[in-house]
Amino acid sequence: MRPPTNDPYWEGFINRAPFDSNNVIPHGFKQVQPGGVNPVRTEVHSPNVMSSHVKELARFYGADAVGIVSLTDGNSAIVCGMRSDYDTRTAVGVGGQTPAMKGLFAMYTLSCYIRELGYAADLSDADRERLALAAGVGGLKPFMHVADVVVTDLPLEPDGRA
Repeated sequence: MRPPTNDPYWEGFINRAPFDSNNVIPHGFKQVQPGGVNPVRTEVHSPNVMSSHVKELARFYGADAVGIVSLTDGNSAIVCGMRSDYDTRTAVGVGGQTPAMKGLFAMYTLSCYIRELGYAADLSDADRERLALAAGVGGLKPFMHVADVVVTDLPLEPDGRA
């Protein structure tokens, strides 16, 4: 539910960009270097079961929609979408960027988990809308924010192909 549009505080919360980017969480997350990959690799017996676990974990971290896409290089891309009351491409205030913050947290934490399993996991913002469409997550919708994508060599069963 959106408050009345004549509320100047709400309007600023949704649409006014922060004065200093150090005051928002994504700035901090973007500066954190990824951790190392565990040298002891966890054996994956069933890629479809692992896919189910990864999707459940992403939903636990706050994703509303999760899909996996097989990439041409043999890796997989994990794509997550967060429902949004505002289009995060235009609502640049702290409140307007809440789904983006949730997405960054979910994908960063998911990539850390995958590295602990002994597999590479890198965050990427390249082609995330196209990958979201391939995964069935629903990219390019104004009320669905597509988070950065986790590109990994973890054996996963894809929902779609890039």
